[in-house]
Amino acid sequence: MKTQEKHQQFQRAKQRVEAIKCFYGSLLSYCIVIPFLAWLNWKTTSFAFPWVIFPAIGWGFGLIMKGMAAYGNNPLWGKRWEERKIREFMAADDNRSSF
Repeated sequence: MKTQEKHQQFQRAKQRVEAIKCFYGSLLSYCIVIPFLAWLNWKTTSFAFPWVIFPAIGWGFGLIMKGMAAYGNNPLWGKRWEERKIREFMAADDNRSSF
């Protein structure tokens, strides 16, 4: 049983590392693309219409949510929600198998 617990612990840690790597990759992309879009907006319209704010805000919101999830601070789908759903699905499976 201990070996299985260690394996599960390793898998959770590995998933968290992957999520953090994905977050930093997205952050790097954001830091490269948004300034380029701002430059493009400035060159084409001289900020008469600052359309760059739309991708900056949208992508920024997604980036914030990804960062919160990667570091375990997601208010919508956090650890408590995940654990509650796992218990719910396990109980549903137990009920099905008892018939």
